Amino acid sequence: MLPIGSFNPDSESPLYRQLYTQVRDLIESGSIARGARLPATRELAGQLGLNRTTVSAAYELLESEGLITGHVGRGSFVADVPAAGGGIEWRELLGPAAPVSPAAPTSTPVAGFSSSRPSEHLFPMEEFRSTCAEVIQSAEAQTILQLGSPSGYPPLRRYLLDLARAEGLARDSDDILITSGCQQAFDLLQRTLVRKGETVLIEDPVYLGVKNAFERGGARLIGVPVGANGIDIEALERMVARERPRLLSITSNFQNPTGATIPMASRQALLRITQAAGVIVVENDIYGALVYEGEAIAPIKKLDASGDTVLLRSFSKLAFPGLRVGWVIGPRALIASLTEAKLWSDLHTDQLSQAVLLRFAESGRLEHHRQRMLQAGRERLHAVLSACEKYLPREAKYTRPRGGMSLWVTLPEPLDAGELLARAEREGVTYLPGKYFSVSRPQPNSLRISFAGMTPDRIRSGIEILGRIFEDELARVRSHSTLADTPAMV
Repeated sequence: MLPIGSFNPDSESPLYRQLYTQVRDLIESGSIARGARLPATRELAGQLGLNRTTVSAAYELLESEGLITGHVGRGSFVADVPAAGGGIEWRELLGPAAPVSPAAPTSTPVAGFSSSRPSEHLFPMEEFRSTCAEVIQSAEAQTILQLGSPSGYPPLRRYLLDLARAEGLARDSDDILITSGCQQAFDLLQRTLVRKGETVLIEDPVYLGVKNAFERGGARLIGVPVGANGIDIEALERMVARERPRLLSITSNFQNPTGATIPMASRQALLRITQAAGVIVVENDIYGALVYEGEAIAPIKKLDASGDTVLLRSFSKLAFPGLRVGWVIGPRALIASLTEAKLWSDLHTDQLSQAVLLRFAESGRLEHHRQRMLQAGRERLHAVLSACEKYLPREAKYTRPRGGMSLWVTLPEPLDAGELLARAEREGVTYLPGKYFSVSRPQPNSLRISFAGMTPDRIRSGIEILGRIFEDELARVRSHSTLADTPAMV
C-alpha cells in the first residue's frame, strides 16, 4: 500500500492534484522504486476513499510528466526517472506554475459537469472521414502539407473574411489571422498590445485561460463583476474612469463560466464608455453560434462604427475542438503585428486542419452539423434548467442562458462548493467550484455546471445527486447553527 497521507478539503488544489503531488514526491524521493507497479486505480480509490476518476486523473497527470508509464493489461509503473538531489533543480529554477483548472476526468460514473466542450458522441464521423478523404485526394494536398503562411491557410482566410463582411462584422480596413484556437489569440494579443504593468479589465468571474494569458504577461488585472445579464455596465464605467485601462476583454454571448449574454443596450453603452476613454475592446464570441432559444444579438464588433473592436471566434465549440482552429478579425495594422508575433511563435497553424474545416464548411456539412448541435443543445439546456429547478435547494440561484455550454450556480451561504466537491466526486459527479474563475471577488458558494457534453438523462441524474448533497449539507449546517444558538437550560 502506498504511504499516502491525508487530503486537505480546504485546499484550493483539487483532490486529484493533491494525490498527484504526494505520489510525485514519493517517486522523486525514491520512496517508490523505479519500475515498481502502482496500485490499480480502483484498488487505490478503495484504499483512500476516493472516486476512481480522481485517481485516474492523478495517474494521467503523472504519466503526462513522464513519472509513470501505463501498459494496457498490466497496469501503471514508475518510470526510470532520477531521484531528487542530482542535476538541475527545475522547480526552483522555473518557479511556481500558473494556476490551472483541474483536468476533466476521462469518464465519470454519473455526470461530468467540469468540462465546457461539445459531446464527442455528436461528432459526424462519417462526414468527417469523407471530408478528410476529399482534402487528401485533392490536387492541393501537396501544397497543404507544405509550410504555409503564418496568417493562415489562404482559402480559409478568404472564406471567413468574406463571410464576416457579408454579416457586417468586418470592414474593408479589417483583416484576419488564423490561430491555434482562441487561447493562442489571447496570448498574441497580450504580447502585442499590453506592456508589463498596464491595466487590463476582465470579467469576474472569468474563464481561467483568459486570466492566465494576461497575468503571465505582467498585466495588472482588474475584474469587472458579471451577473445574469453579463458585465455590470455601471461598474465598468467607474473602473474605466478610475483605472485608465489599456484593454477590456469581454465575452458577449453565453459567457464562460456564467452563461450570461450582454443585452443590446449594454453593448451600446460598453462601446460608448470604452471609445470615449480610448480602451481597446477584445470581444470573445466563441459561443455565439450556439443560440438555442430566441434571436441572436448583434456582436459588439458589428455595432462598432469605428471598426476598432477586435473579434475572436473559433470552430472549437461547434465542431471538432481537437483540430484547434480559431481566428481574429481586427484592424489591418493590428493583424499584421499579431501575425509577426505568431510567426516567431509557431511559424503557422496546421494547414491540414484548416483545409479540412474549410471543406467541411463549404460542403454544407458544417451547417448540417450545427443544426444537430442546436437541437441537442436545446434538449440539454432544458434538462439542466428543469433539473436545477427541481433538485437544487430552494434558496440556490442559477443563471438561465439561452445557449452556450454552461450555467452558474450560487448556493445559499454558508455552503462552500469547493468543500463539497470531494463528496460529489465520491458519488460520481464532477463540477468546477467558483474559486477557479475568481479574479477579485471570491465566490466560495458558487460553481460552474457545464452541460453540453452529456445526454439529458445524465444531466438530470447528476443534478439530482448534487441537489441531495447540497440539501443534506445545508440541513446539517443549519441544525448545528440552531443548536449552537440555543441557550443552555439551567
